[in-house]
Parts: sequence; C-alpha cells; structure tokens
Amino acid sequence: MKILLLEDVYKLGRAGEVRKVAPGYYRNYLMPQGLAILATPGAIKQAGRIQKQGEVKRTRLNNEMGGVAEQLEGMLFTFAARASQAGRLYGSVSTHMLAEAISEKLGITIESKQIETQPLRMLGTHKVSVRLTVDLIPVINVIVHREGETPQSALTEEEQEASKAAKALEELESEETVEVAEADEEPETE
Repeated sequence: MKILLLEDVYKLGRAGEVRKVAPGYYRNYLMPQGLAILATPGAIKQAGRIQKQGEVKRTRLNNEMGGVAEQLEGMLFTFAARASQAGRLYGSVSTHMLAEAISEKLGITIESKQIETQPLRMLGTHKVSVRLTVDLIPVINVIVHREGETPQSALTEEEQEASKAAKALEELESEETVEVAEADEEPETE
C-alpha cells in the first residue's frame, strides 16, 4: 500500500515522501498517529508543500535540540549491577534506566524509545546512541560495573591503559602550566 508521509517517521522516511508499507502498519500506527495518509493523486499533489513544511519543522527542531546534542555527545554514565564471575549481569541496564539517568543529568525529558540499544547485560563499556531527532543522534558512553567495585574495574586492560595515559597527560600539562606561572612570578635580578 502506498502512503504519503505527513511527518518524519524514523526508519521510514521524511515528510512529503511516498512510501510503500504494509496495510496493518498504516491502519494501526501511521494513520491513528496522524503520520501518513493514502497516496491518492490529490494527496501526491500536496507532497511538495508537505515537504517544505517538514523541512521548516525539522530545521527548527534541530536548532532547538542542537545544544542538547552537544552536551550529550560523549557524556559518561555509570551503573552498578550484580554480575556473575564471567561478567554477565543478573538482570540488565534497561533503556528506561538510561533514559532516566540522562533526563536527571540534563534536566530534559528523554523517553526510553529514543535510546537505540538492547538492554545492557554485560559488564564493561558500551556506546549507546540517543535519537533526539531524525538528524541528531549523539552517542553516550555507559560503564556497567560490579556493585561494590569502582567503575574503572569494568574497563578492559586496554581501556585502563588508555585511561592511565590520558590522566598522565593531563597531569603533565597541569604541571607545565604551574611551572610557567611560577617562572613568570620570579623577579629578575641584575
């Protein structure tokens, strides 16, 4: 069945595009939500207008959410969980838990359906995409560690070495800054 999208639909298309979908998907989801109409000749004539309106709406939404995406990109979240010796969790870190943590940290509402991952069931670091809009999908870092241990314990040896190297570099840079500042303060004696 051919339909005309009235709104951007993730993984289907953008407003004003004609797509072929299953009749049940249209009847049970797209039509009741007001996301699409049947692609009749009269509706197709309106496709250009719908596309322009969709672009304006998409641009406005991307501008509003751009700051949030910048804040969210690369942000680190840690979760403590019970796990077996093999590193498999007794339970999981769900998308709902991730959404709550993001919402709490940033003060905005993120729904669990915006988190693009399966529930996390292993210790370690995970990269998780957060779909703010069709175009803005920042990636966050999630560390799942064993209860009673530090988040560093969940990192692999390779990640721990990289973390140590980054900390050493930061310390070295801060020491150089202090030495330069001290050198500027010493009075010249002649």
